[in-house]
Amino acid sequence: MTQNPQPELAHRHLSTTSLVYMIIAASAPLTVLAGGVPTNFAVSGLLGVPVSYLVLGVILVLFAAGYGAMSSHVQNAGAFYAYITEGLGNRQGIAAAILALVSYNMMQIGLYGLFGFALSNALSTWTGLTVPWWAAAAVGWVVVGALGVNSVDLSAKVLGILVGLEFLVVIVVSVLSIGSAPEGLSTQTLQPGQFFTTGIGVLLAFGIAAFMGFESGAIYSEETKDPRRTVARATYIAVGVIALFYAASAWAFAMGVGPSAIIGKSQEFGPDLLFVWLAGHSPVLAEIANILFITSLLAALIAFHNAAARYFFALGRSHVLPRYLKRSTTAGAPWAGSLTQSVLALVVVAVFAVAGIGHELGPLYPVITLFTWLTNAAAFGLVFLLAVTSIAVVVWFAKDHHGHGVWTRLIAPGLSAVGLLVVAGLILFNFDLMIGAEGPSLLVVVMPGIIIAAGALGLVWGEVIRRRDPSGYQSMRHQDQIDEDDEYAVP
Repeated sequence: MTQNPQPELAHRHLSTTSLVYMIIAASAPLTVLAGGVPTNFAVSGLLGVPVSYLVLGVILVLFAAGYGAMSSHVQNAGAFYAYITEGLGNRQGIAAAILALVSYNMMQIGLYGLFGFALSNALSTWTGLTVPWWAAAAVGWVVVGALGVNSVDLSAKVLGILVGLEFLVVIVVSVLSIGSAPEGLSTQTLQPGQFFTTGIGVLLAFGIAAFMGFESGAIYSEETKDPRRTVARATYIAVGVIALFYAASAWAFAMGVGPSAIIGKSQEFGPDLLFVWLAGHSPVLAEIANILFITSLLAALIAFHNAAARYFFALGRSHVLPRYLKRSTTAGAPWAGSLTQSVLALVVVAVFAVAGIGHELGPLYPVITLFTWLTNAAAFGLVFLLAVTSIAVVVWFAKDHHGHGVWTRLIAPGLSAVGLLVVAGLILFNFDLMIGAEGPSLLVVVMPGIIIAAGALGLVWGEVIRRRDPSGYQSMRHQDQIDEDDEYAVP
């Protein structure tokens, strides 16, 4: 690993296609169909799961309008940090940066719980050997860590292959579902009455998890071929694909199981429903889906690791965090941030592994604890940050329109801010359901509390920086804006 004496990421490497793969990989299409869709049906008790993806897609397209427009003027690996700093001020930006860093790390580390469980089960089935979940998770940790300190091009190629395979298997499952629908095809799951009713909060709270990672496009803005256009274009494409694809696949799978049976079957089998259903139609396809479910989780781990590593890099470069974090390789990989994220993941997984020895939950321990607790808390944090970023976009464009119309700079981000704040509130209100708590649970306060405390700590740290280094503090703003006269300026 050759170090780069200058704190720079790889410039002008990623195309729109590569960035779309990076974004969609974090959303993990097969993981959503296998885990998210049945869970949403089971917990909400409603058939309106496909509609929830469409509604959330509209909210996020509104977000992408202002977010994408601002990304054509501001490029920084710490996207939320840069946007909120430019729009709302340095302290608010630092608070957002710490909150985002905690959220991305919690999302990435939490996924090791599900990945370790899935790979351990698969190895047991294939070889007959009993492999601890933490040992299986360690395999993914090594792969993710190795890719993290290499050029982003390598990660993009790996993710491109994995995401392509995921889409293929989900499409095959959808076609098989439509072709074997026991109750025929209907629009029952698309009826407004199955969405706009009691339980809508659960539908939206669980549904938003399927989109987590879509906002990561701006994190790679310094590494795109055309920062003026690539991020906005890739974000729109990713949101559109995710919303339509998830809605269509959720509808098709409900048809395959049967609208009258999908809720009951989801409550009975949970995330195993897809594989149980597939085994009854094609044991070979069920086995392939199992393998790709594991690689789907690996792709998400890589995507969120890259996002966290670049946040570490951006905050080290701006001196919000220790300066060693700004170190990169000659190929432009943020190796210091990558290693820091890997070490943090190792420590947290090790703590959960030790705590799970002899636990009454048995094999499900890493899924019910590490995965469920951390990823749901992270989802709350990221949705809240999306809402604050929308507000920052409105404030930033109010100072200078930069040639954008009222829809892009005010109406769209304003509507998305309201919608995202509602979703964030729904996640908090339904957090007990999301973590499977039976009765009052301290976790309902502790896990979202970690996210809120991170933001509060960021505000305090921002004040410390302001007093310790006034000139450096003042220079944080405007350092990430793209010169209007540069070669990537909008004509």
